[in-house]
Order: sequence, then C-alpha cells, then structure tokens
Amino acid sequence: MVEFDGHPHPFYSCRNCLNPLALHDDLISKSYLVKSGKGYMFAQAMNVVLGRREDRKMLTGVYTIANIYCGKCGEELGWQYLQAHEFKQKFKEGSFIIEKLKMIKVY
Repeated sequence: MVEFDGHPHPFYSCRNCLNPLALHDDLISKSYLVKSGKGYMFAQAMNVVLGRREDRKMLTGVYTIANIYCGKCGEELGWQYLQAHEFKQKFKEGSFIIEKLKMIKVY
C-alpha cells in the first residue's frame, strides 16, 4: 500500500516482480485492447523504462509510441503514447497503456 498525506492508496504492480507501476488514482480507462486482451490506460506510470520510439498503426489511428518495460525485471508491459497523429486522439498523448495480465492490484 502506498501512502500519501497519511492515507493509503491502492496501486498496480508488475505481476512478475511486484514492482509498483501505477496508482489507482491515475487510472483513466479499463477498455483498451492489447496483445493479451485487456489493457488499462493510466495518466502516469512509475518504475518503467521506455523503449525506442516508433510509429504504430492502431485501431484509432497512427501514433508515435514507445514500449514500456518494468524497471526492475524488464518485463514488457505495454506502451506510452508520445504523439497522436490525429487531432481527435491528442488526449492520449503522454498516457500509458499497461496490459491487465502483466500487473496485479495491491490494496
């Protein structure tokens, strides 16, 4: 459990090594499609390492993204949206997608 201002906050950790990845308070959406099925979008992530930048065509358009990896065990977790090439998708810029099967929620 992570504490801020003396109050506990649930968070998500790497399923492989339990490294904290994102706070529940930063969860934006649970409705993204990823390699393994479902993915969650977070406004912020922690303890992750960015891979190389690449342009990727997805269901909603073309994006410049970087894959993200656990900073402790190196497990590939998902990606960060660096740039959306379509104006309607700009809200995704800077956010992180983490595969549901790659993380666990800690209360």
